[in-house]
Amino acid sequence: MNWVYQGVEIESPPEGNIGFVYIITNNLNGKWYIGKKILQNTLRKKVKNSTRRKVTKKESDWKSYYGSGPLLLSEIEHFGKENFRREILHFCRNKSEMGYFEAKEQFLRGALETNESMNEWIMVRVRKSSLINKK
Repeated sequence: MNWVYQGVEIESPPEGNIGFVYIITNNLNGKWYIGKKILQNTLRKKVKNSTRRKVTKKESDWKSYYGSGPLLLSEIEHFGKENFRREILHFCRNKSEMGYFEAKEQFLRGALETNESMNEWIMVRVRKSSLINKK
């Protein structure tokens, strides 16, 4: 099952985004998990005979990614990937947006207040200047 965004399966993200916030739902019991995923990993390699580092970007495993939460991964192992829906809620331009929208969705849905959620904690670090005046 591919990622779905606004009801449409996607193969590539819109330009200008570094990641997204998602919800993965177990189609059999309705349990869900909200998380975030970066689209590209930044690799830093030391240049031979130099103190400089070469920075390269490599696409992450976002296309095959099924979350990192222990409860979610346990459910996927038990029920199989084919029984889960992967939906992108927000594409994000920076890490602060990713953190903000992940926490916002978790709080709005009561992630720590319901047994329907497989999220076990909410962690966020957001800089206001990364969110305002950029939309």
